[in-house]
Amino acid sequence: MGMWRDSDWLQSHIQRILEFYHPDCIDTAHGGYIAQFDEETGDIYEKRSKHLVATCRFITNYSIGHRVLDRNWCQSACEHGLDFLLDYHHDETQGGFHWIVEGREPIDSKRVCYGHAFVLLALARAKEADIVSWDIPLVETTDFVMERFWEDEHGLCKSEYDSTWTRPEAYRGQNANMHMCEALIAVYEATHDDQYLDDALTIAEALTVALTQKTDGLIWEHYAPTWEHDFMYNRETPNDTFRPWGYQPGHQIEWAKLLAILSRHSEADWLIRRAEELFRLSIDYGWDSDRGGFYYSFDREGAPVVTEKYSWEVAEAIGAAAALYERTGDSQYLDWYDTFWQYATTHMTNSEFGNWYTKVTETNEPVPTTEGIAVEPGYHPIGACTEALRSIA
Repeated sequence: MGMWRDSDWLQSHIQRILEFYHPDCIDTAHGGYIAQFDEETGDIYEKRSKHLVATCRFITNYSIGHRVLDRNWCQSACEHGLDFLLDYHHDETQGGFHWIVEGREPIDSKRVCYGHAFVLLALARAKEADIVSWDIPLVETTDFVMERFWEDEHGLCKSEYDSTWTRPEAYRGQNANMHMCEALIAVYEATHDDQYLDDALTIAEALTVALTQKTDGLIWEHYAPTWEHDFMYNRETPNDTFRPWGYQPGHQIEWAKLLAILSRHSEADWLIRRAEELFRLSIDYGWDSDRGGFYYSFDREGAPVVTEKYSWEVAEAIGAAAALYERTGDSQYLDWYDTFWQYATTHMTNSEFGNWYTKVTETNEPVPTTEGIAVEPGYHPIGACTEALRSIA
């Protein structure tokens, strides 16, 4: 049995990841968090840029740290980030949240569904962790976000607006909706309001069942305004940060995890069936059986497109395997859980500090992030540990 099935090891792994960033990530000059860390050395390479996704992921991480590890510094760090989110990312005039803040000034105010989903997740996790020194406006914010982004005729969310909420982007995307589903599950778990669970199930069925009828059960990333598949969108930019072309094995298996989690709250018979199918499709098309790891993407014929391997993919696979083992009792998922952890601890983890690299090459050589605005302060591996604690340990 691997050490990664042990609750003490999983908790210590969460703490090591948090401590890679903490306390240097706490911006005492401007508020909020500093996310731009050299993943090899731990040095900070830029201090002023605040991405909405990074802010919310830090809040989520510290909420989990407070709840799972019972560390006082996690609570104070979480409150520090919540203050910045609601004072500086939040737009009091127009409503919603700025995408990028420089210091304390917004420099990109487009309204992005993907980012707003992480706002809801962060607020829900903070409420779940009883970090409530003031009233967290979870329900009010969730209802506002859903009112703005939700398209009732499709049971899915728009992707983006301008800063005044007057011009919706034509593009529709699966990624934003997947994370909105994740967020709505968290809001439901924090409030027990069935409306949020119903909305999460509606998104899940639309994307993993209805829209996969034309793609042999696989989930495509990009869509036209009325939710027809757009197979040419970003064809020339398969490495795009948020909207890469091609099928993503990581998203097939991330959906497998979300469907397994939904099955805790719903008796819908399609949830586990589709979760198991998506888990298998991700392995069949994306797992490198020789060297381990998931290719980043594959084309419509099933051939790898981007062969670099991102850590979020194997982290989501760990969570999916854990949840599916809990929900089915099938030992194959426990075997895959061990396989994924073996790969992650060997190739994705910085052995000196315990943080995870964003990505490695096809042959598993680390590619540390040393420039650009960062959005992933350990959210995915901490999530993997959290799901493992809930499902296995």
